[in-house]
This record gives sequence, C-alpha cells and structure tokens, in this order.
Amino acid sequence: MNYKVIVSGHLEFGNSRSYEKMFQSYKQRLETYYKQDVFFKLDENLVDGQTALDIPRFIGQTNEKTWRNTVGMFESIAQFAVAGNIHIWKLQERTLVAQILLEPNCDKSAVQSFLRGRELISEGKEGEAKEVLSQAIEKFERHALAYERRGHVNFVLNNLGDAHYDFSKSIGINPHNPEAYVGRALVLMTQNRFQPALEDLELAIKSSIPHQPVYWKARRLKGEAHLEREEYQMAETELRFFLNRSFQPGDPNYGWRRKAFFNYGRALLQTGKCKEALDAFDQAILIETAKDTIPSSERLFYRSQAQQALDNHQAAPKKDARAVKQSA
Repeated sequence: MNYKVIVSGHLEFGNSRSYEKMFQSYKQRLETYYKQDVFFKLDENLVDGQTALDIPRFIGQTNEKTWRNTVGMFESIAQFAVAGNIHIWKLQERTLVAQILLEPNCDKSAVQSFLRGRELISEGKEGEAKEVLSQAIEKFERHALAYERRGHVNFVLNNLGDAHYDFSKSIGINPHNPEAYVGRALVLMTQNRFQPALEDLELAIKSSIPHQPVYWKARRLKGEAHLEREEYQMAETELRFFLNRSFQPGDPNYGWRRKAFFNYGRALLQTGKCKEALDAFDQAILIETAKDTIPSSERLFYRSQAQQALDNHQAAPKKDARAVKQSA
C-alpha cells in the first residue's frame, strides 16, 4: 500500500564539523541499514558548505517499509542538530494516518536549555522560561525555536516590543515556521496594526498544512483581523472555513469555537444575513466553557440585535403587501 508523505522542517547543526559528522553517518546508514530505500535523499537537498538542513515542504509517495526507513533516518539526523525540528505526515486518500515530530534531544547545552524552557512554559512559569530560553539563545544564537518560544513568553507578559523582536528574529532564521508568523501577527493585532498582521497570517497559512492546528489558528485570526478592518465578507469566509472544521477536545482550536461563532455572527449581521447570524450567536451562547473572555451579556446583546434585524426583515414584505392591497 502506498501513502502520500509530507515533510517540512529546519535543522541547525551549528558548525561545519557537526554537519560533516551528520552527513557521513547518514551516508553510512543509507548504505548499510536502509539499502537506499528511503523517500528523501539528503544529498539531493543539501548545498555544499552549509550547516543547516532546510525543507520548506517536500511531498512524495512511500510504502510502509520505506516510511519506517526514512523516519529512522531523520531521527538519527536530528540528534546531530543543535536546534530545529522535522515534521513528517503520512496520508492515505487525504486521511492522516500518522504524524511525527523529530527534534534534537541530546546533551548539548543549547538543546537542554530549550527543552527546559519549553517545559516551564507548559507549567505556566513564564518568568523562569524566559530566562532559560535566553540561555539557549546565548549558547546558540541561531536558535529560531527558542526565539519563537521566548516571543510567546514576552507576549504573555505583555512585553510587545520584545515579543515582536523575538518573532522577527525567529522568522529571519527560519522563514518557514508558521508559529512565528502567528505570534508576530498577534502582537500586531494587539497594537491595532491589522494590515501587517494579515500579511503575516497569510504567510503562516502558506507555510503550514491543514493537518496542523496552527493552520486553523491562523485562519481564525485572519477572520478576526478582517472583521476589525470592517471587511465583513472576507471575515465571514475565513471564520466559516474555521467553523466547518471539526475540532476534537484535545485540539488547541477547540476552545476558540465560541469566539469564532460570535465573530462569525457579527460578520453575518453586517452583511445582512440575519438568520445565519442568529444561528451563529445561538451557538456562541450554547458553548459554556471556552478560552475567550466574551461575557454572556455581550453574546445575548448581539443575539437580540440579530433577532430584531430578522424580525424587521420578515415584517417588511407583509407591510409592502398590505400597502399594495390598500392602493388597489
């Protein structure tokens, strides 16, 4: 059975010596272990003299054995790196059947500092995380993921200038990481700079795939940015796209459905689609637990506005009909 595969990622090896060690190991394993049976060849995707592996997006075909071989190959390569990661997806008839994230997990100080910083973020210890991530950057200045994660911390701490700097540094090192574009877009939206935010969100969408939560996060935020710019039709399109996706409770986007329904209703109301807007506000009211902070009073207010608009719309033809009858 054949599968479609997608590979995307960026690995930094730090210096030419580490890069050469990785490449020699790769060539040996390719001949000895995998007998050339892999769907991705490094010597076809690397340039002499560079110290990084950059894969914006690779799409190919594979069988189960070749899949296992290539995943094993990438896993071995990643341990020579000092920063970065590789995403690999396997699909069968557009259905995702496997996804793998490979990253360095060795005893290099920059690697360990980054992993510890990321763990501290998950524990809600942003102050400590910022310090540890800064250590990772000091140890390896081209650590794009450390800059991106520190940008997230600075955004949470409301250090918007520092957050913008960190996200921009991350993008400068690896322009194919959608998380950094979304992070910078959030900073720009907080500063009411919606046009450059839209540009970043478009780049986030282009550098991700629909099987990644960040893809849908970018779609939702793009709808919100269009709404703030009073571009209601475009906001409606993006938010409908987001809401047509079925998110499971474990998905990061699951908790944002209420806000998406609320903003979708606002966009629909502005384009005169009263019944659809009313349905959207009903959904926003039904979802009791969510990540947003929209008060129930505001959701009820907008629902009443949609109901009133719908009542006025339905009453208008009856009034016109009575006027025609009286004139006759």
